[in-house]
Formats: sequence, C-alpha cells, structure tokens
Amino acid sequence: MQAEALLRHGADVLLVTSDQHPESDAARDYELVLDPRFRTAATWLPTLKAWRRVRRFRPDIVIAELVRDPRWIALAGRAPRIQVVHDDRPHDPDELTPAYERAVFDRWAARSAATITYSDYVAAAVTARRDVAGTPVHVVPLASDLDLDRVPSFVGPERRRDFVMFGRLNPYKNVDVVLAAWQRHVVGGGWRGDNLVLVGDGPLDAEALPKHTLWRNGSFRYADVIPTLAAAKGSLAHYRRASQSGVQSLSMQLGVMPIVSTAGALPEYQPPGLAPIGVDDVAGLAAAFDLLADPVTAARLGADAARHYAHRCAVDLVAVRILDVIAQVLDRRR
Repeated sequence: MQAEALLRHGADVLLVTSDQHPESDAARDYELVLDPRFRTAATWLPTLKAWRRVRRFRPDIVIAELVRDPRWIALAGRAPRIQVVHDDRPHDPDELTPAYERAVFDRWAARSAATITYSDYVAAAVTARRDVAGTPVHVVPLASDLDLDRVPSFVGPERRRDFVMFGRLNPYKNVDVVLAAWQRHVVGGGWRGDNLVLVGDGPLDAEALPKHTLWRNGSFRYADVIPTLAAAKGSLAHYRRASQSGVQSLSMQLGVMPIVSTAGALPEYQPPGLAPIGVDDVAGLAAAFDLLADPVTAARLGADAARHYAHRCAVDLVAVRILDVIAQVLDRRR
C-alpha cells in the first residue's frame, strides 16, 4: 500500500519483493515478485531478469525492508539506500537469525544513508545498534497494509459482537494472560454473550481453552478475518514485548478499538479512550472486556479509533513522510 501511495504522490516506484505476505497475489505493474528460496537454482534466472530491470529503472534511491536474502544486496546496487527497521529486537527465540547472517546484513545495513522506524520507541532503542549507529533516524507512521478499496463500512452497535485476536499466536503475544482475563470476564457480571475468537496458528491446547473461546487454527487471508474483525467489539494486541503491530493499525482502520499492553503493541499508537494495560494485569484486561462488551461503547470507541488512525496513520500521510525523508537524503548528496 505504501508503494501505491508513493505513486499517487508523484513518485516512480519499482517494488521488488517476495510472495511471503499472506495477501500476496498477482504482481502489480510496478512490482517484481521473486521466489524467496535463493539456494534453489530455478530462482536465479528470474533474479537476473529482475537485476536487469532494476538497472534499466535506475533508481535515485533504494528503500530496503526486512532484507535477509543476499540477492537483494545485489539488486540494491550503489544507489543511496534507506533502511526500514521494524522492531528493536526479536520477539521470540525462533525469530533469531544465525550470527553470520547478522554480521553480513548488519554490515550492509550500516552503510544506509538513513533509517526509518515506525515508532519513537524503536527509534530510541536502535540508535546505538551496529546496523543503525551513524545513520540519521526518522520516524514514520505505521499504516495498515489493507487495500483501501477493501475497507468495509463502519459497523454500528447493532452488529457488534465478539473479541478477536489474530496472527501467529507466539508466546510474546501473551495468550495465557489474555485467556485468564477472558475467563474472569465470562464468569463476571460484564459478559454479554460474546466469544473470544482466536485466528492463526500457535502452540495452544485447544482442550484447555476457556468457555466461549473459538480457535480458527491455521493460516488465513484478510478475506477470512476482515468481516469478523470489523464487527468486533475489540481486538487484542496485548503483547509482552513492543512490536509495530499490523493488528493494532488494521483494527483502528476498521473502526475497532485495540486492547494493548504497556509494553506492546505500541502504546504510543493507542487511541484515546482505552489506556494501555499492564502486561500481567489480568483484572485490568478483564475490565477492558467488560467496558467494550457494551456494543454502544464498543462502537463509540471504535469510531474514535478510526478517526485517530485517519489523522495519524493513513497511508497517504505515510507517503508524504517517506518522500520528505527521501528528499533529505538526496539533498545531502547534492
């Protein structure tokens, strides 16, 4: 979505990416999609063709995001480069990369002309990191990656139901605390007949889930979850570690109040109306369920969240900010 917003604002864009996003579909006119299995011989001819197209395109600047494939180093060439850093550290051990990979890619990243992060928190945390130190660091809002023409109409109180938690249900997502709070909500006086809907795979025990919890295990596409999320009373991004969270931004875009912790998703993104809740505060999280269980309150706070997103995180605002960073980098090169 950022590429299309940049195009709308007058930039010429060539996007080189892989097909690892759950919403990957046919390549757009401005997009080259490469198979991520670079050790497979069949991927090298398409890579060579991509390299030739990039050279013909002759970019003034390259924006590198989540690069862990040596082909992308070659594709980037010698143009000035802006790196995008999402998080300050891995969330879980399974996100760690081998030391030799970090050495190669961190050395390459350290030669960037600038660094973009999506939050003040991450900007402050990575300033001294070896792949960032010495580069100017800029903060850009985090937009949802949902196509604008797929955003449904705002859902009013009469159709609000359930709470939703979606994505890979990794340990840092704090699922145990969420489930304990949900159980307290269900047996308390605030429950209004809703379900807690978990969407995504993860190391959960289906037999141990509290009552009124539904788990849609496995991979999913936005088409599978958007109708459920848009009608939800609240969405869960109550994580144990800070994370730039697509769940948080997508929820706000759809008019659903996210429930976040004081650690993450990103408290600085949280709309007014529902303050971040302590990571282990089961009672506080249950109270948030009680508050949002009222459909009128859920719709009102959801509308506040949508306005907050539009004023702060809309993708065209992101494009303007990225173009400003690009202009600063190019000005320094003149």
